[in-house]
Amino acid sequence: MSTDPTASAAPLYRRDRRQAEQTAAEQRRSRGWMGFLRDVVVIVVIAVLVSFLVKTFVVRSFFIPSASMEDTLIIDDRILVDELTPNWTGYSRGDVVVFRDPGGWLDPVPEPERTPIAAGIEWVLSLVGLSASDSDDHLVKRIIGMPGDHVVCCNALGQVSVNDVPVDELGYLKLPAGDRQASNIEFDVTVPEGSLWVMGDNRDSSKDSRYNREQPGNGFVPLDHVVGKVFLRTWPFDRFGGIDGHHEVFSGVPRIEEGEG
Repeated sequence: MSTDPTASAAPLYRRDRRQAEQTAAEQRRSRGWMGFLRDVVVIVVIAVLVSFLVKTFVVRSFFIPSASMEDTLIIDDRILVDELTPNWTGYSRGDVVVFRDPGGWLDPVPEPERTPIAAGIEWVLSLVGLSASDSDDHLVKRIIGMPGDHVVCCNALGQVSVNDVPVDELGYLKLPAGDRQASNIEFDVTVPEGSLWVMGDNRDSSKDSRYNREQPGNGFVPLDHVVGKVFLRTWPFDRFGGIDGHHEVFSGVPRIEEGEG
C-alpha cells in the first residue's frame, strides 16, 4: 500500500478541474440562454411599441361590415386608413373616410361572450393592428360636403348639387338598373364649420347623413370624429388595390372657406 500523497492527489485534482470547467460551461450556457431570451423580449417589446404607434398615429386597419359602400367596398373587405397625412393636407370632397359614430347612427351591438384568454388575445392583436375589433363602432362613407358647402338633392337629372354645381356621381354609385337618381331622399343643407356631409356609394342601402337628420348631430360628422382616409384595400387579394376618391367629379365645385355662406 503506497503512502505517496501524489498518487491520489493527481486524479482528485483532475476531477476538481473537470467539475470546475463543467460548471463554468453550464454558467456560460445559462448566461447565453438568458441573454437570448432577454434579446427576444426586447425585440418583441419594441415591435409591439412600434406597431402601437403606427396604428395610433399613422395607419389603421378596419374590415367592412355592411354593404353601404358597394361596389367600392364590399362586406368583409379589409382596408387601411391613413391617419397621418390628412393632419397636414386635410380632406377633400370624394375622399372615403372612416369615422366614429357621431351618435345614434349605429344600432347597439351586444358584446360577444369571450373567454378571458380570447379577450386578451384580441386585445393584443388589436393593439398591434392585426385585429379590427372596433370596426363595428365605426362607419365608412364618402365625403360629399365640406365645411361651409351648400349641398342639395336633387336637380332634374337626379344629381346632387354642391354650391350650385351639379356633380355626376354615376361612375361610382351603385343604383338599380335604369335608376339615375343620386338619392331618393331630398335634402337641402349647409355643412357647419368643423363638420362633413357624407354619403354611401350604395345610395339605396346606406344609412348616411341623409338618414340621421333627427340625431343630435343633425346628420353631420364632426371632423374630430374622423379616423382617417381610406387609401388601400388589402383583402381579399383579388380585390387588392387603392381606393379612388373620384375627385374629378367635384373639380368644378368652388371652394367655400369655413365661416362663409
